[in-house]
Amino acid sequence: MIRCLVVDDEPLALHILEDYISKVPFLELVKATTNPIEALTLVQEGNIDLVFLDVQMPELTGIQFLKIANGKTKVILTTAYSQYALEGYELDVVDYLLKPIAFDRFFKSAQKAQGIIQPNVKQIVIEPIQQVQQQQQDFLSDFIFVKSEYKIQKVYLHQILFIEGLKDYISIFTSAERIITLQNMKKMEDTLPEKHFVRVHKSYIVALNKIDSIERSRIFIGDKIIPVGDTYRDNFFKIIEGKNI
Repeated sequence: MIRCLVVDDEPLALHILEDYISKVPFLELVKATTNPIEALTLVQEGNIDLVFLDVQMPELTGIQFLKIANGKTKVILTTAYSQYALEGYELDVVDYLLKPIAFDRFFKSAQKAQGIIQPNVKQIVIEPIQQVQQQQQDFLSDFIFVKSEYKIQKVYLHQILFIEGLKDYISIFTSAERIITLQNMKKMEDTLPEKHFVRVHKSYIVALNKIDSIERSRIFIGDKIIPVGDTYRDNFFKIIEGKNI
């Protein structure tokens, strides 16, 4: 078994990776934590084979973590931002996973780590037809196109924070910009993958892995406070409870 550690300051991201690890027979979860200092201590004790490591954390960034760990464990970086990929590979990471992370992409990354950590172990192979279908699904679900002003714009799903509906148009708030498009909320809701996005109000759809905290019927994403509508409350909290929060 490959002994794993998950480090991420987003509880939802932790629970997704915990669930993925439980589905891979050669991975064993030692701990999932939001505290990078605690995680670094475990790595320095020498009992961790592989770390799934978020890049952007307030106390200690993933890049700083890598430098301090100094090769004592193998690392797979997990983040919503692609600009850290080059520096991560320069520090000899096994792989770089962009959020939201699909399970099949996670599994391929885990296999890559197994090939490095346990080179003599025969790996589980996904059938070629399944690989093609999964690659097609990833390609289709990785981004969407929306009409904005006089152009058609590509929007990467991993960059979406939340979506706000305003009468005849919607605003897509991403980590980089606000995109306005003439489209109704129902069509947008049906377009987005339900395992990563949930409608919480007649005027709002949120990305689950971008939620910072929940207080009663309010969702906090960065400095934005999003209300949870009465019609959507039960379903939303059922999903949250399913993430073991």
